[in-house]
Amino acid sequence: MYERIREKLSILADAAKYDVSCSSSGSDRKNTGKGIGDTGSGICHTYTEDGRCVSLLKILLTNFCIYDCAFCVSRRSNDIRRAAFTVEEVVSLTMNFYRRNYIEGLFLSSGIFKDADYTMERMLRIVKKLRLEENYNGYIHLKTIPGASEALVTEAGLYADRMSINLEMPTEQGLQLLAPEKSHEEVKRELAVIRDQAVAYNSERKLIKTTPKFVPAGQSTQMVIGATPESDKDIMHTAQAFYKHYALKRVYYSGYIPISNDSRMPAVGTRPPLIRENRLYQTDWLMRFYDFDVAELLNDEHPNLDMDMDPKLAWALRNPHIFPVDINTADYKLIIRVPGIGIRSAQKIIAARKFGKLHIHQLKKMGIAYNRAQYFIRCADSPFLLREPDPSQLKALLLRQSTSKYRTTAPEQLTLF
Repeated sequence: MYERIREKLSILADAAKYDVSCSSSGSDRKNTGKGIGDTGSGICHTYTEDGRCVSLLKILLTNFCIYDCAFCVSRRSNDIRRAAFTVEEVVSLTMNFYRRNYIEGLFLSSGIFKDADYTMERMLRIVKKLRLEENYNGYIHLKTIPGASEALVTEAGLYADRMSINLEMPTEQGLQLLAPEKSHEEVKRELAVIRDQAVAYNSERKLIKTTPKFVPAGQSTQMVIGATPESDKDIMHTAQAFYKHYALKRVYYSGYIPISNDSRMPAVGTRPPLIRENRLYQTDWLMRFYDFDVAELLNDEHPNLDMDMDPKLAWALRNPHIFPVDINTADYKLIIRVPGIGIRSAQKIIAARKFGKLHIHQLKKMGIAYNRAQYFIRCADSPFLLREPDPSQLKALLLRQSTSKYRTTAPEQLTLF
């Protein structure tokens, strides 16, 4: 029995590694004193070098699938070992791993066998058994099955902390090219169900305190990047639309890892676009926290992100008329757009200048990246310049500084901010 479970775990955990949308923060499910586990204000998690979370028990219920998506390792035409957990096996694994302190929560996804409702019903049984029979209060991230009924999706939302459903390709055209059996409309329908139910439950809780929480950590989606020829502009416009219309917590960007010699996609052996993936995450961050619009960062003239520099710096170099920014008079929204200044540093600047004009040594103590920011700001003792640096020359200078500071060869994947 043990060997059989271990073999299943090896197969289904390996198949789950392609799903990167497994952030475990944002839920505050509390232990009642009689259960096991406590989500707290955010789960402690570990990341691999390429940014994938490994703190959760991350598995598929099964890698059998009725669909034949060209980019998916579990597609029905792929000749791989197949396996499927029973409901009881997933519950047992989760509880045993949690008690041994191997994991902080469960990330459960699945291939689709028989039909969407058949698969979704089994995933629902797993989360219900964990919550109601095992009194498990730890974190659960549940992947929604495209095409599942609204009733099953809604009930699952009462037991999961976060739910997500993969958009797969950034555009409908790309999806039809590689997965013609699927559509974005199914994804939109289920995202709308979760959005609307969350609003309804939150409204009811204002009147009735005992109203249960519904997906307290929100919902997310994932796009595969590099399998189809969409530009970065297409990708980020899709992300912005889904953030706006479906109240998503996160959009995840997964660089396509070639798994077949399908002529429609990059060949096996080519490297996944990790730097591009990183740039998309940085752009996403600017949209969500720095008040940037996609059109400011990506447009017809610049449809793709610069691989040599982060999108904030690239935007600044394309808009020299906005700079330099006077740190002592500019408003907060303009200060956070300065390369080298983050949100916390900008908040410190706004607070500190109430007591007098800021000088260079004070800015350095606030933690800004002054070596980069100095070309875009002016403070009380900034040196007088007859003319501002030419953007092309400044770009070359900053790239040389970055290269000499870190390494002499191009990095395989850059770190986020």
